[in-house]
Amino acid sequence: MAIPRSAHRPPAVLAIGAVTLALLAPAASADIEYGPGAPGLGDPYFPDLGNGGYDVRDYNLKTAYDPGTDHLTGTTTITATATQNLSRFNLDFYKMNVRSVRVNGRKASFDRTGERELEITPRRGLRESRPFTVVVQYDGVPETLSGPIVFDLPYGFLHTNDGATVVSEPNAASTWFPSNDNPRDKAYFTIETTVPRGLKAISNGHLVKRWTAHGKDTFRWREDRPMTTYLATVSIGRFNVSTTTTPKGVTQLDAVDSAVASDPDSLSTPAWTTRATDELADYFGPYPFTSTGSIIENNSIPPLNIENALETQTRPTYQKHPIEKGVVHEMSHAWFGDSVSPARWKDVWLNEGHALWTEKYWAEKHGGPSAEAAFEQIYADPPPMPPGRPAFWDVATADPGRDQMFHRSIYFRGGMALQALRHRIGDEPFMRLTRTWLADHQYGNGTTEQYEALAEQISGQDLGEFFRTWLHTTGKPPAWW
Repeated sequence: MAIPRSAHRPPAVLAIGAVTLALLAPAASADIEYGPGAPGLGDPYFPDLGNGGYDVRDYNLKTAYDPGTDHLTGTTTITATATQNLSRFNLDFYKMNVRSVRVNGRKASFDRTGERELEITPRRGLRESRPFTVVVQYDGVPETLSGPIVFDLPYGFLHTNDGATVVSEPNAASTWFPSNDNPRDKAYFTIETTVPRGLKAISNGHLVKRWTAHGKDTFRWREDRPMTTYLATVSIGRFNVSTTTTPKGVTQLDAVDSAVASDPDSLSTPAWTTRATDELADYFGPYPFTSTGSIIENNSIPPLNIENALETQTRPTYQKHPIEKGVVHEMSHAWFGDSVSPARWKDVWLNEGHALWTEKYWAEKHGGPSAEAAFEQIYADPPPMPPGRPAFWDVATADPGRDQMFHRSIYFRGGMALQALRHRIGDEPFMRLTRTWLADHQYGNGTTEQYEALAEQISGQDLGEFFRTWLHTTGKPPAWW
């Protein structure tokens, strides 16, 4: 996610439809004890997000949206495996109208037990280690979220002048489809969207099918690598779409809102994306996905008249005209955040610190100042904080608190900590650490403690005091150079 420079945020509206889930399960046995899955996974910042008792393998979303009515209907099918003997389980789903739920093909009872909790009770208990499916049908107008977490900006399902766009980090996926909305439960996604003729629906992965019926166009996308819920997206609007292939053979699809298609930066974004996709692979290891690209929105209208971006998997969404370092930042998230996601939201500095460091390293490799010099300048003169935010040095990078998890210090001090580590252990061990971290956790999750342990293992140094100073305490650390 990029840091916005300005913000306007009139409320946005949108609507959603039906969600479905179904698989075969064995008949319940009288001597087997069943219990409810946990209604949350206990994340320190979002304890009620995510759910226990099952692991999702696949989401199949079928939605239809008409900007003229702001109504979205949907059927989502979730294929999962029970991790315990389940009498009931929860999905995260925020304030939408649930019309029906079926589990393994049979009608299931359901109830709302909180703001986001959809509690589902199947007719029969679900056996541990057995697959099951759930089909949820729903509709309504999903509420756009706002507040202090994401730069005081609107996020989630955002209404635009002729469509919609989705930016779900960190907790907004459940505003538009029922899910296990926690980064630890990654799955494959098929996202199918039907829109009025003349509009396009752009999503993650590959466009596998497109068809027209009854005056509407339907677009089906498939992401064939594991993805966490907050990176799933759909953007609906009037886009100019180009499809190319990078020199290293990655399929690239770029979608630019027709209203800004002539903007020089918009025109340059596909070329920057191509270059970053291939060149960052030289730094960090092979590009972890089978498609790449960009979605560039028209940010001249509310609520998109902000300078923001999100690393939606395989196809970052830009709510501004991106400049080169912005593309590099978001594309670096393919490795840091998308392939290797935070195990807890307090670990988000591993995403944003690495992305900010990559910006500076990219400049160093392309004739700009060294990353060392760039971070020395930030150390001497850190960026100003927006009104109401803690001062730059007053946030602990590895545990900033929920409302400060995207504080600028997480980006800049996080990147600075990485450069200080590079300085201390040397270039070769630092790059070996980076590539090992990404390889060891590919398509999974990582914690700060795991990163620290790997850094000590590869460097052969005791780095406890270093990490305590840079990541776990507030205050300005001593200069590292």
